[in-house]
Amino acid sequence: MLKTGMKAMILSLATVIVASSLIGCTSNTNEANKGKETKIEGSLTASGSTALQPLIEKAAENFKKKYPDASISVQGGGSGTGLTQVSQGSVDIGNSDVFAEEKLKPEQAKALVDHKVVAQGFAVVTSKDTGVKSLTKQQIQNIFSGKITNWKDVGGSDIAINVIHRPASSGTRATFIKTVLDGNKDLENDKIGTTQDSNGAVKTALISTKGSISYVGLSYLNSQEAKDALIGLSIDGVEPIKDNITTGKYAFYSWGHMYTKGEPNELAKAFLDYVSSSENKKLIEDLGYIPGAEMKVK
Repeated sequence: MLKTGMKAMILSLATVIVASSLIGCTSNTNEANKGKETKIEGSLTASGSTALQPLIEKAAENFKKKYPDASISVQGGGSGTGLTQVSQGSVDIGNSDVFAEEKLKPEQAKALVDHKVVAQGFAVVTSKDTGVKSLTKQQIQNIFSGKITNWKDVGGSDIAINVIHRPASSGTRATFIKTVLDGNKDLENDKIGTTQDSNGAVKTALISTKGSISYVGLSYLNSQEAKDALIGLSIDGVEPIKDNITTGKYAFYSWGHMYTKGEPNELAKAFLDYVSSSENKKLIEDLGYIPGAEMKVK
């Protein structure tokens, strides 16, 4: 009996020692890991919306400075291209001015996860030689459909109107049709004028083409070159400015979406969080975008 009791006591003591040792190891491990951040590394590619592109490119540069082992490649191509490529798995993030459901088949759209990072305004823009600062929605519709062909017919200079379109894959075009052309695709007549494949190319064409009109993201009107040559028109007397967008008075705006196929991996999640973070707020505002939290309408 005595031997049995001694054995039990020794076994119990050994158990306590082992348990204490394990607790000590855990405590030491926690102390060692305390304060350490998860290492952000790897590479990813984002493509799509050229309206969002200036923000995503600059954010990627700043993200790289913060996480030197991470690499973000940003490409344009338009919202339709970005959504198609992320759906196919050829890029990690698809940037878009429109909801995926507006460009993809239902089963493709369901496979994507939407990350709304900012709100972005757009403007109907003319070269300053037109002599026009404001148009009604009806006048814009008549210009893009080809019914009005000279600026003198809307109170401007006696100059022919040169319409610059975006291709069908463009999310900016889709937003323009939805909010300014009242959803009527036939009012944008591609048989007149020319077509440019990005917001940047449209800005260049507007500056170089006499009597021109088109539409671009407000971020493309920030440069001194654009301010000297172009004007963002008021629509029905409402200016394309932040206060009018956040309150819903000015309708030509959209959410900036960054889509992933399924939930994002660690690097993609870190970048998505960074783009819409308070740390990135100054860049968002400096480039002419609007933090989502400031939108009073959804």
